[in-house]
Amino acid sequence: MGLNFIKRISQIRNSLNTIQKKIDDDKGFTTTQFLNEHLFNNPKYLSSKRLNKHEYQVFSQNGEDGIIQEIFDRVGYTNKYFIEFGVENGLECNSTNLLYKGWSGLWIEGSEQQCEGVKTRFSDLISDGRLQIQNAFINAENIQSLFDKANTPIEPDLLSIDIDYNDYYVWDAITKYKPRVVIIEYNSIFRPDTHFVVKYNPNRMWDKTSHYGASLLALEQLGKQKGYCLVGCVFSGSNAFFVREDLVGEQFESPFTAENHYEPNRDFLFYKAGHPRNHVPN
Repeated sequence: MGLNFIKRISQIRNSLNTIQKKIDDDKGFTTTQFLNEHLFNNPKYLSSKRLNKHEYQVFSQNGEDGIIQEIFDRVGYTNKYFIEFGVENGLECNSTNLLYKGWSGLWIEGSEQQCEGVKTRFSDLISDGRLQIQNAFINAENIQSLFDKANTPIEPDLLSIDIDYNDYYVWDAITKYKPRVVIIEYNSIFRPDTHFVVKYNPNRMWDKTSHYGASLLALEQLGKQKGYCLVGCVFSGSNAFFVREDLVGEQFESPFTAENHYEPNRDFLFYKAGHPRNHVPN
């Protein structure tokens, strides 16, 4: 292979990298413009009780990190313990940022390969006893036994559910444990007047189509049955936030309904500003 050919390949690679950086920069600028116009300067979200204006992203997929912080600024902390499942490699989760704030907790992930990666990447936190990782395929029948195995608190501060299919049924099956705050993915293609839940199949996984999970109305009603109020949804239209009724008071925007808090799907806003996320144990 000649030197000229190698040099040409290097030039092409550099050109492609420059083009990709320009695309990323344009995406970041466009996303910032949209958020400023439609969220941060939108009268709908200016109420002091609404959560969306507090959105920011550290490790979360969208603005969840900011909403989580704001909720706990209002309701306070107890044990600073989280449970999250569906964490993949741990670098795009609702609880990773909390580890940097002194929290501890349990992650559950169905992929053995992803779990092994977490054990390596987060070995410092695991060895310190601040993070547990379990490799398990979650269903409604085994979820509480997984919590039992990890000796989690009965009332953890935060529970985050994102397994892309049986989320509704898994939350419904959690009866022994009473988290103070719950985050759960909703299927935002269904508008807030529609009750939709997939049929339960403990072995089924998401097929990458619109057939997954539950609508926000279905989750609102389930939450109400379990003693939780729907207090908001992330602006991107993916995760819903519930607070236990005894903690709500006058601190959140009512009514606590899907009609009031629904956000449509805005996947086009997905953008991670700054460098790729990572955690290095040493």
